[in-house]
Amino acid sequence: MIARVAGKLVAKELDRVEVFTTGGVAYELAIPLGVYETLPRVGEQVELQTHLVVREDAFLLFGFATVNEKRVFQRLLTANGVGPSLALGLLSTLSADRLVRAIREKDIATLQGVPRVGKKKAERLVLDLSDKLDDVAGSVTIAGPRAEGASAEDAIRALVSLGYATVDAEKAVRSVLDTGPVKLSAPELIRSALAKIGGR
Repeated sequence: MIARVAGKLVAKELDRVEVFTTGGVAYELAIPLGVYETLPRVGEQVELQTHLVVREDAFLLFGFATVNEKRVFQRLLTANGVGPSLALGLLSTLSADRLVRAIREKDIATLQGVPRVGKKKAERLVLDLSDKLDDVAGSVTIAGPRAEGASAEDAIRALVSLGYATVDAEKAVRSVLDTGPVKLSAPELIRSALAKIGGR
């Protein structure tokens, strides 16, 4: 099992990174949106908690900023009908602590705000996991940069609610994060992202 990967960050995108280790191996890791804002600049050192999913046709490696974020991802995979892609989507739309709180409090409306999660899927998540998150509830702590991740999540959800495709919303927010000021509130991020979309 690959528990963590550390090395030079050689590439980063909103949903994935590439890390070149001292052993001469470069790993590609899929990441939730929140991790993107915690990343250093390309060329700097980074360390991510990881979870490996083995399939018949591929080995998929997922990266997380904290151990608890990884634990939430792993717990999501135990729910009926939840695969790595959906689990990553849940953690990209909602931060780990918000997701845990929504499931434990049976907040169906919040869970339905996640792309590909309808009412039945949200109810299934609550049924399968509401009593299985005690060891991560209240212990999901996010480092300072994660606050920007929360703003990005809110901005993307707002853009989607305005009718933009999720992929376009993510690209616009990523563009703002890459070129804009270090810290932006969700409203500022939304306005800047709308300007990016409108300028295409």
